[in-house]
Amino acid sequence: MNALKALHAEQDQAVWLDFVARGFIEKGELKKLVEEDGLRGVTSNPAIFEKAIGHSDEYDASLKAVQETGDSRVIDLYEGLAIADIQAAADVLRPVYEASDGADGYVSLEVSPYLALDTQATLDEARRLHKAVARDNLMVKVPATPEGIPAIRQLTAEGISINVTLLFSQEAYEAVARAFVAGIEERAKGGHDVSRIASVASFFISRIDSLVDKMLDEKIAAANDPDEKIALGSLKGKVAIANAKLAYQRYKRIFAEAQWQALAEKGAKAQRLLWASTGTKNKAYSDVLYVEELIGPNTVNTMPPATMAAFRDHGEVRATIEEDVPGAEAVMNGLARAGIDIEAVARQLVEEGVQLFIDAADNLLGAVAGKRVALLGARLDPQALALCDILSADAAKAVEAWRASGAIRRLWAKDATVWTGADEASWLGWLHIVEEELEKAADYAAFADWVKSEGFTHAVVLGMGGSSLGPEVLSLTYGQRPGYPALCILDSTHPDEVRAVEAEIDLAKTLFIVSSKSGSTLEPNVFRDYFYDRVKQTIGEKVGDHFVAVTDPGSDMERAAQAQNFKKIFYGKKQIGGRYSVLSAFGLVPAAAMGLDVKDLLDRARIMVRSCGPAVPPHNNPGVLLGAAMGTAALKGRDKVTVIASPGIASFGAWAEQLIAESTGKVGKGLIPVDGEPAGVPAVYGHDRFFLYLRLDSQADAAQDAALSALEKDGHPIARIGLDGVEQLPQEFYRLEIATAVAGAILEINPFDQPDVEASKIETKKLFAEAEKSGALPSETPIFEDEVLALYADPKNAEALPQARDGLDVAIRAHLARARQDDYVALLAYIPRNEANHAVLQEARLAIRDAKRYATCLEFGPRFLHSTGQAYKGGPNTGVFLQITGDAREDLPIPGRSLGFSTVVAAQARGDFAVLAERGRRALRVHLKAGQTEAGLARIAAALKAAVA
Repeated sequence: MNALKALHAEQDQAVWLDFVARGFIEKGELKKLVEEDGLRGVTSNPAIFEKAIGHSDEYDASLKAVQETGDSRVIDLYEGLAIADIQAAADVLRPVYEASDGADGYVSLEVSPYLALDTQATLDEARRLHKAVARDNLMVKVPATPEGIPAIRQLTAEGISINVTLLFSQEAYEAVARAFVAGIEERAKGGHDVSRIASVASFFISRIDSLVDKMLDEKIAAANDPDEKIALGSLKGKVAIANAKLAYQRYKRIFAEAQWQALAEKGAKAQRLLWASTGTKNKAYSDVLYVEELIGPNTVNTMPPATMAAFRDHGEVRATIEEDVPGAEAVMNGLARAGIDIEAVARQLVEEGVQLFIDAADNLLGAVAGKRVALLGARLDPQALALCDILSADAAKAVEAWRASGAIRRLWAKDATVWTGADEASWLGWLHIVEEELEKAADYAAFADWVKSEGFTHAVVLGMGGSSLGPEVLSLTYGQRPGYPALCILDSTHPDEVRAVEAEIDLAKTLFIVSSKSGSTLEPNVFRDYFYDRVKQTIGEKVGDHFVAVTDPGSDMERAAQAQNFKKIFYGKKQIGGRYSVLSAFGLVPAAAMGLDVKDLLDRARIMVRSCGPAVPPHNNPGVLLGAAMGTAALKGRDKVTVIASPGIASFGAWAEQLIAESTGKVGKGLIPVDGEPAGVPAVYGHDRFFLYLRLDSQADAAQDAALSALEKDGHPIARIGLDGVEQLPQEFYRLEIATAVAGAILEINPFDQPDVEASKIETKKLFAEAEKSGALPSETPIFEDEVLALYADPKNAEALPQARDGLDVAIRAHLARARQDDYVALLAYIPRNEANHAVLQEARLAIRDAKRYATCLEFGPRFLHSTGQAYKGGPNTGVFLQITGDAREDLPIPGRSLGFSTVVAAQARGDFAVLAERGRRALRVHLKAGQTEAGLARIAAALKAAVA
């Protein structure tokens, strides 16, 4: 009989294997160990599975088969593989289990190490794994952390066999043993069978010597007395065994007590001590040291394959566990006299053990994530980061910090301390929204069918910011679908723009989608009032059939929609801010109205959701990687996130602009997004840029490719994202949402509030309310005025620009001269957003960039108020702002209000400027008089170009 088999036959010690792998089971090698060596159990842990799955291809076929049925989460892919292996191993060991009456033949599967410090999560996970494996001879591994011990008791009481892991101290062992006894006792009192429950307490051995020997070496080196050196040296390599022998004495005492004996009479099986970590790490020691010295009845030794082979070859079988117990006590006393606290050693080893398993789990899940990416191929948009050495190193540190702190898991668990510990947890509903909306896919399809059947020619979204920018991207990217209405967006209160939308549509054949989370936002309400009245005048009392609302439950908009008999009300989620809402009803209702397949859109987005999920380690997580690069770049002064997108998806930049600016631009920090600047040569950029390049592979622009390649060679950081087709765009919404949240954490801000947007809203409402009472906005005194335009500024800015009294040209020259290196210049135009006006200002903007290397922003109000306005007021004070306002040729009345749209847009512009001034921003306003928009814009553009010439 070989030595391994003799351990059980002669000494009643079970041999378990600390290893599992698919090929090992399938090739019959596990069964061979059972038959030839008397193997009686198997243990696994994340490190074992990481080696098996991550460093071989024997699981690839199974992964491919699963992915071919549809994309899966990384954690589900891993668990599917692990559970299959555990079940197969359990089936091999089933005869041992039956022959031993349930005492042996177990296979262990570990609760996620990420849950080691969470009692309830450990309970939930253990129950789930027990049910999923569905084998009587499964042991669920639970760590002996302070949080794990209550779970051990409860799970035992529920009849689940537990392998308690990460035991290093006698005190911790006793606490675990008594928790087990208490669990059995509770189960017995409930009238349940206790005879088929087994448990082991995994007491770690070699790790103790590894740490204690190092501590002893340090003390030996510091000691001056030769005798002290000898005494300290005599303890090396002995502490782990002595500690285990004394733990065994506690085992004997606990299970000899009357409390346990009463349970034993009912058939309960004592929890056995299992010697773990028995592979010798110090080559100076015998390779079977931790087997030979710990042989005793009713114990288990779980060995790695190499230790099993060594013991089989030259191990000596004899009863040793109770040899020289006084000597073991002497060793432990000597350790205490040396000033080494074994309990402190144990606590350190538990903490390190949990972290080692977390590290292994990260590597394991990272390996699975990598295999999933390979199997997805073009279905997942690839991402590549080109960063300089310094920025790359900083970003890598940030990513590793996220991994070490479990930040991505904490983010998904809605832990506000990932950011500032404020109200962030209340705004994370967007994390799960894709899965939630997929459950409603049939409702969206039914709505799309109704829209088509009604014969609407247009669908108009009436909303601002997050309610309008996402739908605008969908409209401009996908275009009108056959049989469905063209989707239009109204997000400007300028009367000329309202008229332009009305002129484009047939009121009798138009569906209006009124979008407002709170229902209290001014713009959607005045849009609704205007068009509801116009449609009513056109078709009569069935006007409500042409309106649907998208709003949060219980909002003012919900009540208004009910009162006006809207055809349908769709509900958003209160826990999602507007800028994170594109994959919720606020984006999906317009998508369905224009005939997009909402289920397909969400299915594609879900691929990115899963790629950025809590089980995907930061090093493999595209959202974390991008966010870390953006955040660390900002800390290095590269805070101008310049979005370059292929022509077919160019509108994505305006949505990204809002998300980034409104999320990160606050408390003097933030990223300043730059949209609409065509890619230029390196010479026109400063060292404050971070480029985000979305490349539509099927419609790539060669000039953009060349420009970005040149910028990369010049050392600019670039994040490249490739889309196989426009259908992939939903992935990018989610990727950037995660990235922005991560960047916000790195910047140490709350990415979910918008205090300065709220300030503008409050100022606007105040001005408009005053105007409604008095009949007009308060009068203003210009700094300069002629027949075409007038200049205005607050007192502080006026004082800084005395030249403004001499006219537009000198005023603009002086204003731009206020810009410093790495500042940006923003043109904020409260005039109609049309091609002609955009072209004039775009030419001027690029002249500024090309001459001065400043980042430039061109925004049209009031829509940008709900977007970049937050960063302009609350972000870094690096902007120079030129606000452009203008009188409409003719006002447009708003039903039920004494003033029209002209007053609304004027109040918004003044409110915007007032908050810019209050925040100490460098700002100047140019007002164009009625009928002078074209001439005035030409003069402004000429002045801007002349100022930088």
